[in-house]
Amino acid sequence: MKKLASLSLDLDNKWSYMKTHGDAGWESFPSYLDVVVPRALEFLKERDLKITFFIVGQDAALDKNTQPLSSIAEAGHEIGNHSFNHEPWLHLYSKQELVDELTRAEDAIEAATGRHTTGFRGPGFSLTSTVLDVLAERGYDYDCSTLPTYIAPLARAYYFFKSPEMTEEEREKRKKLFGKFSDGFAPIKPHLVDAGGRTLVELPVTTFPLVKTPIHVSYLIYLSTFSRGLAMTYWRSALDACKFAGVEPSLLLHPLDFMTGDDAAELKFFPGMSMPLGQKLEILNDVLSLYASKFDVVNTGEHANSVRKAQATAVQTSEALS
Repeated sequence: MKKLASLSLDLDNKWSYMKTHGDAGWESFPSYLDVVVPRALEFLKERDLKITFFIVGQDAALDKNTQPLSSIAEAGHEIGNHSFNHEPWLHLYSKQELVDELTRAEDAIEAATGRHTTGFRGPGFSLTSTVLDVLAERGYDYDCSTLPTYIAPLARAYYFFKSPEMTEEEREKRKKLFGKFSDGFAPIKPHLVDAGGRTLVELPVTTFPLVKTPIHVSYLIYLSTFSRGLAMTYWRSALDACKFAGVEPSLLLHPLDFMTGDDAAELKFFPGMSMPLGQKLEILNDVLSLYASKFDVVNTGEHANSVRKAQATAVQTSEALS
């Protein structure tokens, strides 16, 4: 019997990338959801995959996005909360600001999709103990905001290098973007955390066991720009390492995995955006086919529920033996 693994997609929109990058014009909330959502849903349907879409509340609050967002729920996918304003500096928020942020997102997402969210992922992997407390107090079941990797400072440096017009104030807000070096010491396995008087399941975005380098799909596509064979060898090795280490992986997708620079010229600076769409989708197919061959792929909510049940069984067994 195959072990569980999960699959999710952070539905970051065009404006949210532009905002984080410090580009002008994001305030009008330009969107590509009408393009990427049908494309992603068709791709997933063809492979019989049900995943979790983490939706940004600001998108859900706009009428122009209601149809593509509601279609996600109608297709049977889980809906998660990806904050309201998509600001990767939640560490600067007060507790009341976090409450307001989550409440606005929950209300907008539920109005657009008919689903109440019980899972959260912070934008830019931003997470603090206060965020966890607020999630627990609001009845969330799980969080997916940790990225256990040592190379976060390198990713941040690359992002700043590609954002030469960003002001010092904007850079200060983003100084913890993608996390810090010490995040590499964080647990890679799904686990329980105590917060707000309750227990949450933490589902880390899986990185390569031991070396802690990224393995999410955007990174694999980036590696494919050098060598597709190398990227797939790396991916296969990462999955084998997960099985050997007893890690139930959680794989992350982004909208840009389904897009090219022709779909969003403002985002051409991202790695892999010059790759033809057909080639990118072929790589994505190879990645997910291998994933499904080695693990039973479910959404993050099902994965978190399984982790909680396994922990409860382990406690019961320990008590019975003591």
